[in-house]
This record gives sequence, C-alpha cells and structure tokens, in this order.
Amino acid sequence: MTDAQLQPVLYEVRDAVAHVTLNQPQNRNALTEVLVSGVHGALTTMIDDDAARLCVLTNTPPAFCSGADLSHTGARSNRHLTNLLELIVGSPKPIIAKINGFCLGGGIGIAAACDLSVATTGSIFGFSEVRVGVAPAIISVYCLPKLPRADALELFLTGTRFDATKAAQLRLITRACPGAEVDAVVEDWVANILLGGPKALTAAKDMIYRVAEVSRRDALEKMTQLSAELFSSPEAQEGITAFREKRRPSWSHVID
Repeated sequence: MTDAQLQPVLYEVRDAVAHVTLNQPQNRNALTEVLVSGVHGALTTMIDDDAARLCVLTNTPPAFCSGADLSHTGARSNRHLTNLLELIVGSPKPIIAKINGFCLGGGIGIAAACDLSVATTGSIFGFSEVRVGVAPAIISVYCLPKLPRADALELFLTGTRFDATKAAQLRLITRACPGAEVDAVVEDWVANILLGGPKALTAAKDMIYRVAEVSRRDALEKMTQLSAELFSSPEAQEGITAFREKRRPSWSHVID
C-alpha cells in the first residue's frame, strides 16, 4: 500500500475538477477528528486552488460515512462538524457528493449540505442517532429544509434505514442510480457546470440560500442589485459577447 493510500483524505485535481476522497475504510469513514479535519483542509485547498473549478466529494467503499465517531464525542467534535458543513454550504465553488455505500447520521448531513449528490442504489441511509440516545441535532439544520415534516418525524424517531432511491425521493440527495451509471451522472453534471461562468455559479449558489432567509421585499431588493452587478461584470460581458459571436466564452472549460 502506498503512502497516498494510507492518507485519511485524498486530494487530486484533474481537468479543472478537484476530487476529494474520504479514505478511512477500516472504520467506514466515521467522523473522526482526523477525517473531519482532513476533509475541511482538502475543501479549503480546493476553494483556494485556481486549477479547480468545482469539487467531487466521494469515498473509498464500503461507506461514504458511517456517522459520528462514538469513541470521541463532545463540543470539540460538534464544532468541527459544524465548521465542515458550513464550509460546504458556503463554498463559492460547487461541490458534488458521489456516494458509494453506507451514509448514516453525519454522513447524511454532509450529503445534504452538498450542492448536488448521487448515490448508488445499493447505498444505505439512516438517522440512527436516537438508538444511541442522542438526536440528529446539527445535521437537522441541513436536512430538515429538504425533508417533508411527516418523513422527518418517521426517520428521526424510528432510526430505521432506507435505500438511496428513497433518499432521492425525499430530496435528501439529488439522484440514485445503479453503480455503473454513477460516473456518467457526475460527468454530465461536471461538464455542464464547467460551461458556466465561475462568478455566476457562485452567485447562483449563494442566492439560493440568501433568498430563503429574508422577506420577499428584501430579497427583491438584494437580487435586483445582484442582477445589475452581474450583468455589468467582465465575466457577463464576455459571456454575452461570446453568445453573439457564436463562440465559447474564455472562461468556459470543456473536458476533452
């Protein structure tokens, strides 16, 4: 086994895409301090990496993430998880979760925080916290906006596990498909995202959260101002000019 394979989190950039891999299969990628810090560091590197336009966050099987590290819990662990989830949501670059295997507890929180997510149909999900005497408190902030209340009550209170198809139906993840099709789904998302303007993608993601958090009047005022700023930006001017000239914008990236 190489030194790279022993790393808890792997980081690689290929064709403008950062690939971040949770790589502690021996404990099913439980949210140890080492793993959480490693993912946080890799995503921070991705955000600052000019060679990366977006990120695919994935795992070494058999689990995307099995949830909390029950051997080390407390305020410190909670703070690290909160910081990671906020980094994912606040990332100016899109983050795609590619899930292969168990996705439990805090793992669902990570999947829900990502912008797009796809799981193999064999992946298993579950909010198992009540079965060890706790509740999915921190991750509820990211999961409840996606879940109908009746489904949240059933899943949070019973702790029963469910498959990726149901996770997609509940909108906890974007899509579920057979393992042989997952790469094609991710590649399609990546190809289309790379056609978008970098600053426009950041603005599009940010507005989804900001509009939901303010009144309609305030949202209209903020979005009117944002629209004017975007249309007058060099990125938009290049995009509009390229459209008129029937060519690709200079910032568009196409994977060969």
